[in-house]
Amino acid sequence: MFTEEHDMIRDTVRKIIERDINPYVEEWEKEGHFPAHQVMKLFGDAGLLGLKYSEEYGGADLDYTYCVAMAEELGEIACGGVPLAVGVQTDMCTPALARFGSDELREQYLRPSLTGEMVGCIGVSESSAGSDVASIKTTARRDGDDWVINGEKMWITNGYQADWMCCLVNTSDDKPHKNKSLILIPMDAKGVDRSRKLDKLGMRSSDTAQIFFDNVRVPAGNLIGQQGWGFFYQMLQFQEERLWGAANMIRGLENAVSETIEYTRGRSAFGKSILDNQVVHYRLAELSTEIEALRALTYRATELYVKGQDVTRLASMAKLKAGRLGREVADSCLQYWGGMGFMWEAKIARLYRDVRLASIGGGADEIMLGIICKMDGTLPKRKKGGA
Repeated sequence: MFTEEHDMIRDTVRKIIERDINPYVEEWEKEGHFPAHQVMKLFGDAGLLGLKYSEEYGGADLDYTYCVAMAEELGEIACGGVPLAVGVQTDMCTPALARFGSDELREQYLRPSLTGEMVGCIGVSESSAGSDVASIKTTARRDGDDWVINGEKMWITNGYQADWMCCLVNTSDDKPHKNKSLILIPMDAKGVDRSRKLDKLGMRSSDTAQIFFDNVRVPAGNLIGQQGWGFFYQMLQFQEERLWGAANMIRGLENAVSETIEYTRGRSAFGKSILDNQVVHYRLAELSTEIEALRALTYRATELYVKGQDVTRLASMAKLKAGRLGREVADSCLQYWGGMGFMWEAKIARLYRDVRLASIGGGADEIMLGIICKMDGTLPKRKKGGA
């Protein structure tokens, strides 16, 4: 699936990480945010933010395998918050805009987002509607040539620094899956309040905000695609988000296992290294095998996606596997680091905190299981007239 061209992308990403990101991660983690515009510009100048997008708007017009290669390489960043923010820019807030947005919207927002001059965010979750996307309450009502938006969005990655949001809103009183639309909201619009910055368990360097909308007016042309198709558009965006998330997990987990091997090899207890205990090296071998299984599943889903197939089932499986394996690897490796692993500044402790989000964000594990069951035909059939 990968070629020399993919390796060139990986090399470019790795050089940026080694030179411009990892030396500053500790500082960004302590501050609770990183300079999003500065970092996005680095990737934008290297042509990495628009790998799959049309050359017409500054993209590279490559297939999705290049995005997966980049997502995997971003796992070399020494924290989860920065790659997550980059992933939001490349694979979460821009897909619908690129595919369904008007030429004017793409020129005004997509092009500068691919160069890194603008930072975007995705607004789906709300305080009372996380994985249950159909239950969002934020509304957009048409008033002349404007949409008037009221409500709030929660857990918004890049929320404090973003220039614009791809926002899922209710635009009619129709059924929950037919009343939603995606609307692009400039974050400097009057009535946008991002005064609440969230204090998180992990992903500390990624600024995350709760956003309030109080009669926010945006032009009618800021509608992405057709009115009432927002739920469908967002489900399409989720395919790429979930594939990206699975690919991004791989390298970090590999590094955790390899670093744990080195640490346990040099740490002695009861007359021999920790690694010499069979229970330890067998467990690390199991984890390495599981990581390879995640890679194989992710690559297969990617190959089929590039061929134009619906990979909702496989992407859901990859996302489920990545979240659960992330927790398993982080927990097992931390155990072998002993007291050092329990220290806040330890890399394995950071991984332990950061990966926990993978089983929640972008659709919780239970949502993934529901999708898989539905597509496999294993959900219990409802009785006619029953609940």
